[in-house]
Amino acid sequence: MIEEDIISALQEAGPMTGGQLLGRTEEEVFQLWQSCRRSDRVVERIVGRRFLRLDRTIKGYARLSPSIRREFQTYTVLGLRRQAVEIEELSRQLAGQIIKISRAKLDLAGQVVKNIISSLKIRDMVRKKTCFILAGDITYEMAHTEPRLEKSTGRLVLGSDLDLVVVTADTFPSGALKVLDDAIHTRKYYLLTDPAYREEIDYIIKPLSRIEEQMRFDKFEAMVACKILREGVFLSGSEAIFLEVNKLLAKHRIPERLDHLEERAREYRLKAENCLRDLKTAPIESEFSNLFFTKEERLEEAFNGRIY
Repeated sequence: MIEEDIISALQEAGPMTGGQLLGRTEEEVFQLWQSCRRSDRVVERIVGRRFLRLDRTIKGYARLSPSIRREFQTYTVLGLRRQAVEIEELSRQLAGQIIKISRAKLDLAGQVVKNIISSLKIRDMVRKKTCFILAGDITYEMAHTEPRLEKSTGRLVLGSDLDLVVVTADTFPSGALKVLDDAIHTRKYYLLTDPAYREEIDYIIKPLSRIEEQMRFDKFEAMVACKILREGVFLSGSEAIFLEVNKLLAKHRIPERLDHLEERAREYRLKAENCLRDLKTAPIESEFSNLFFTKEERLEEAFNGRIY
């Protein structure tokens, strides 16, 4: 019966994203995804790209992002076979929107950092002895604005957060470090609570010596740190420090190690999608449940009353 509801919705309204179809049919998201995957009458076009995410809940830590659920709701266009032209057009529009959102968030991150630095009396020291690096969805041009819960406050924020890594020279004074941390935290709270933004800054400050230690790639936290730095783009501060970070990544063969993990994650994702498509129970009972819903996305679904 779900398949017939899907076909009816697509006939009436034309191609749409998974999220739009979810709202129109009011079905449970896993069953809707499963029905679309099983149907030989529904065409799926996935927009954007998949990239590596490290997750403690996954054996071997490596999974792909977006999750299956996020990809379906936000980055997938669905339609009928005879709607090929409309599917292609909507896919182009969606791709353009994703890039626009990502670049807007990139511009916002740049402006936020500029404002933080300019507000400091020690601004000259910060420019010379720190480097602001942006990481996360935005760097892959895969940012979104889907409302989600910010973990520490429970507030709703708009989509992808602004992942910042602030690398300091080892000679950066501890007193200056506290001043910088306070300034970033103040801006974080402002962006989180101001209705005009509702953006989350997720940041960490660490010295260059700490980064060199993490290049051992021997613990989960170190692996995550290396992955973030590998995808990071320069925002502001010392370009020399940014160059040193990239030299360390190359020296310790971090890109090759991460590429190997990503290939394993792609194989695991394919296996998961095939198994979940044919699953006859709720995904929570499957070993692949964390590839469909991340822990944070389960909280979102519970908040929205859609949890299975």
